Amino acid sequence: MLVAGIDEAGRGPCIGPMVLAVACIEKKFEDQLKEIGVKDSKLLSPKQRKECLKKLKPLVKEFNSVHIAPEEIDRLRDRKSLNEIEAMRIGFLLNNLKEKPEVVYVDAPDIIEENFAKRIKKYISFNCIIKAEHKADFNYPIVGAASIIAKVERDREIEKLAKEHGDLGSGYSHDEKTISFLKKWMKEKKALPYFSRKSWETSSKISSEVFQKKLLQYCEATK
Repeated sequence: MLVAGIDEAGRGPCIGPMVLAVACIEKKFEDQLKEIGVKDSKLLSPKQRKECLKKLKPLVKEFNSVHIAPEEIDRLRDRKSLNEIEAMRIGFLLNNLKEKPEVVYVDAPDIIEENFAKRIKKYISFNCIIKAEHKADFNYPIVGAASIIAKVERDREIEKLAKEHGDLGSGYSHDEKTISFLKKWMKEKKALPYFSRKSWETSSKISSEVFQKKLLQYCEATK
């Protein structure tokens, strides 16, 4: 029985893309993923993730990914929830598999797990069982494999941005480096970077703070 695992990396950050990945394997071979150390990517160091990625690629039957750029996320969020956007792109990944899986395991962002499975079914063109579960990346090795693929690709994108624009941290709003980077960029360029998610509360707050300071400075200067 062919099974697929799907997971994402970069759902919450204010900088960089969200990456979704799918990996497929015959169910009887799934334990081989455990043997090479595959698990939820959050439990592995960057070095361990890269090592696991090299080992898992020959084991899985097929894998693929899709990157959702910040600009696309902002545009789609005008009319769709982030969960719906994710379901749409999962549908794209599944529809483009050469061989369709009988069962798909996916990490569920919806509070009610079954709701996310229903979302995905609207966007796929073949019949399969979709098991959307919280912590699926921890419970199913094939989802762990997908999480590693997504995380390594997301990290590469952040590394590329850092080489071009300087240290921007992890891209998450809890990262002081990321906040400092955005504030400095906003102050110098008078706009948020193209690779930031402008619809995110963190980005909007930084933008408002910078403009308010400039307005106050202007008001003081014209007294």
